[in-house]
Amino acid sequence: MAQALRPNTAGSLFATDGKIRPLQDSLMAVTLVLGLVSFITSFFHGLHLLTSWAGLVGIVVGAYGQWISETTRERTGLILGLGASGVGFLIGMANGGLFGGLVGG
Repeated sequence: MAQALRPNTAGSLFATDGKIRPLQDSLMAVTLVLGLVSFITSFFHGLHLLTSWAGLVGIVVGAYGQWISETTRERTGLILGLGASGVGFLIGMANGGLFGGLVGG
């Protein structure tokens, strides 16, 4: 009968403890947005500066978010954002890098 004593977490999407964590949620959202920007702009060769910087910042923010995350929902979103940021970052680096043509030209 232990199942009857568990709190209702039906609408929480893996946030099983029911607590509100604004910092972790914000880091997850920022990582997802930066990952999406980095991944989408990686398809355009001329946007390698935006791609690589958005990817690098997304990786750093996502890594810190992983370090302080506490629920499966947070970690799932962070891993998706980190993956997209990593792919975008690497493609941006292959197309010209963080400073491509601006420094040491």
